[in-house]
Amino acid sequence: MRHARAPRKEELDPIEMASRDEIEALQLDRLKWSLRHAYDNVPFYRELWDEKGVHPEDVHALEDLRRFPFVTKQDLRRYYPFGMFAVPREQVVRIHASSGTTGKPTVVGYTRNDLETWSEVVARSLRAAGARPGEIIHVVYGYGLFTGGLGLHYGAERMGMTVVPMSGGMTERQVQLIADFRPQVIAVTPSYMLAIADEFERQGLDPRESSLEVGVFGAEPWTEAMRREIEERFAMDAVDIYGLSEVIGPGVAMECIETKDGLHVWEDHFLPEVIDPATGEVLPDGEMGELVFTSLSKEAFPVIRYRTRDLTRLLPGTARSMRRMEKITGRSDDMLIIRGVNLFPSQIEELLEADPRLTLHYVLEVRRDGPLDQLTVLVEARPEAAEASVREAAEAELRHHIKSRIGVSAAVRVTEPGSIERSMGKAKRIVDLRKSG
Repeated sequence: MRHARAPRKEELDPIEMASRDEIEALQLDRLKWSLRHAYDNVPFYRELWDEKGVHPEDVHALEDLRRFPFVTKQDLRRYYPFGMFAVPREQVVRIHASSGTTGKPTVVGYTRNDLETWSEVVARSLRAAGARPGEIIHVVYGYGLFTGGLGLHYGAERMGMTVVPMSGGMTERQVQLIADFRPQVIAVTPSYMLAIADEFERQGLDPRESSLEVGVFGAEPWTEAMRREIEERFAMDAVDIYGLSEVIGPGVAMECIETKDGLHVWEDHFLPEVIDPATGEVLPDGEMGELVFTSLSKEAFPVIRYRTRDLTRLLPGTARSMRRMEKITGRSDDMLIIRGVNLFPSQIEELLEADPRLTLHYVLEVRRDGPLDQLTVLVEARPEAAEASVREAAEAELRHHIKSRIGVSAAVRVTEPGSIERSMGKAKRIVDLRKSG
């Protein structure tokens, strides 16, 4: 839309326009370091690789990484909280965490150099999005243990932007401050951006007349239809950002404003692979599969062949030399993303199991009412808790626990015994009633 916002070539880091040979030579050098760093300093990696008969010295080409085993979120949780750190805890200057299925989050740490790297890749991402030094960015991603808010915040400051650290919620105030401060850039989940658009209109304001010119959207899958709606309603450019806390946070990959044809992975710091989620076989570029990442420069929390569970495919570079990944189309496991919050059915199941009034016969219904995803938990009461007053009390308590422990608001219906359909095979826990975009 506003291609004049595309950065000039002389503004880019040289590595962004380097040849594939140069990029891969740098990757191999950094990969060797990262493998040795993980082997020498993280007992988990040393024991796993010794058991599998692989060693950092075995790597002479990027393809040799395929001999190393994958790492999963469950592996990381087993070493909660600091067992995956590769530096003394005293050298970790910040800790972030993501929610998990077992009640224990995945904990990640950052050295001062890691934070510098993170700020650099987010600043690079914002530049690719068309943001410019001196502009105001309105950051709506959550602050705290979630990496979104602080990741965008420090990257924007590194770029020389003025940051409004708004965080989420308080939609009326979001609109007020956008109208008063006149930011050019907003960083937010795409679904919440539509809620902000609705609030503009509720207040009698035209979103197209706002100061916003660029939206940096991530933390949840979103469709091309949603991009078109946001761009039309705000007369702005909407671009995609990708990241996850285990790899570093936002800024692992970024869509460039001049092409909007997928996200360029910052391959000087993160080595991507796409695998068949069933067999683990590495797939050629262009084939759809599960995204796997290896960090090339992280000190505190290196990840080697980390299975993200996100489904995408790798494509050649366009606006940059580095390869692109398509928008995430879904996940290879059963995780739901509700308004930017990761949620597993097993998290709900744990809460049900702790309540003697409730059975484990349950269904999670997800629907989209307007711009936001809505979650409804339907669960059967036990026969001794079938009275309406008892079920109402259980509903209120479960609703509270879901909000306080998982971080998402959900509707809860505790139904009468025998009312939820039984499955003869694998239980269908999720009923997704959202319309595809």
